[in-house]
Amino acid sequence: MAAKRLFDDSDRDAEEASDKRMRPNRPSLASIIGEAVRVKNMQNLLSGLEPLLRKVVNEEVERVIIRHRHGSNYTRSPSLRIEAASSSSSEQPPKLQLMFTNELSLPIFTSSRILDAQGNPMQVILVDKTNNDQMVRTSLPYPIKLELVVLDGDFPGEESWWSSEQFNRHIVKERTGKRPLLSGELNLTMRDGIAPMNGEIEFTDNSSWIRSRKFRVAVRVAPNQQGAIRIREGITQAFIVKDHRGELYKKHHPPMLEDQVWRLEKIGKDGAFHKKLSAEGINTVQEFLKLSVVDPQMLRKILGIGMSEKMWEATIKHAKTCKMGNKVYMYSHANYTIYLSPICQLIRADINGQILQGRDLNTYNRGYLEKMVSEAYSRWNELEEIDQAVLNDNVALLTQGGEQFANNHEAAAATLEYDESKYFGYVPSSSHSHNNELPDWELNAMAYGFSKTGASTSDSEWPN
Repeated sequence: MAAKRLFDDSDRDAEEASDKRMRPNRPSLASIIGEAVRVKNMQNLLSGLEPLLRKVVNEEVERVIIRHRHGSNYTRSPSLRIEAASSSSSEQPPKLQLMFTNELSLPIFTSSRILDAQGNPMQVILVDKTNNDQMVRTSLPYPIKLELVVLDGDFPGEESWWSSEQFNRHIVKERTGKRPLLSGELNLTMRDGIAPMNGEIEFTDNSSWIRSRKFRVAVRVAPNQQGAIRIREGITQAFIVKDHRGELYKKHHPPMLEDQVWRLEKIGKDGAFHKKLSAEGINTVQEFLKLSVVDPQMLRKILGIGMSEKMWEATIKHAKTCKMGNKVYMYSHANYTIYLSPICQLIRADINGQILQGRDLNTYNRGYLEKMVSEAYSRWNELEEIDQAVLNDNVALLTQGGEQFANNHEAAAATLEYDESKYFGYVPSSSHSHNNELPDWELNAMAYGFSKTGASTSDSEWPN
């Protein structure tokens, strides 16, 4: 029985081993999950690659089509449209180009309207460069939508032409937290080859924060107007944009008589020199110039030692560029009448019937003439303002008949009833004792428009 049980056990083991060899191995749960993850990742990869591959294929097809179109004569196409989209760097320079008609008026400040050098609104035109790079104005038979943008001042560098991609990479946007860099009517419409910029277009930020510290205004075809023909963008010269508050303190070239005195070079607004002049009642350029003529030493004393000789020369040089206008100021006294320029230069003097002008002013007593001018200066608000042309006509009438004028001149000189040296309490000083150092009254009169005969000789500009 024992032997039979052993025999049966050995047969059972052999059968079980045979069954194990014939049954397939069942995968574990972990292997099933791992396989599922791998399949899913592959599907995700393919799903991600599909749009990329489609884009690459589309770009290659479009590039071939564009190259084929550029090789043909596009003017024969009845569906002529404009390309404002990007193009490859290998394309040829476009023949059509946008261009600003004039340069910008400089300097440019924030919140100030952008105008051309003549003070007029800017204009954009369309030109054709097909004939030996000569630019000829042209137009298209349909409107073109344009857009104004801001470029880095360093663009385009040494390049004579650029692609759309290069242009777009150099567009300057506003700083974080700032308003759009260029504000106003930035969208233009070109008709018949011209697009006026009639709207208020201005910068909202200065140009100090970019590396070149300069901007350019540029115009391009609006990006949403796509087509097959590229029109090259137009750009202005590079320029600096300053804050508007800088405009409030800028100097005027040339200054005007009614300008505040701090508009002159070396005199800053609310600075030491400005405060000193204001304390003495010198608030305008005209008042500054009047004192520089009547008593330059007093003016230097007011400004003090802080104004060096070099600074003084710069201020006076700037002031001398001021336009005098055509007004003459007359001051009358019992025995004389004098005529002065707006800055208190002596033009003509009538003393007891004796008319002095031109060279006659140089031969008369310097001290006495200076005292008359000083008296008129102290009573400036009492002077009568007349037109230069009226005085010219009166002088011409009074100086007709040379011999009669000479006789009257001698008679008046012989019958003077007053002592010139004591008039207005004048006491001769050493500075007045040298007749060879007379002021050049003649130059002042002639520079302001009067000769000895009373004829007008200039346009009332400051003598050099």
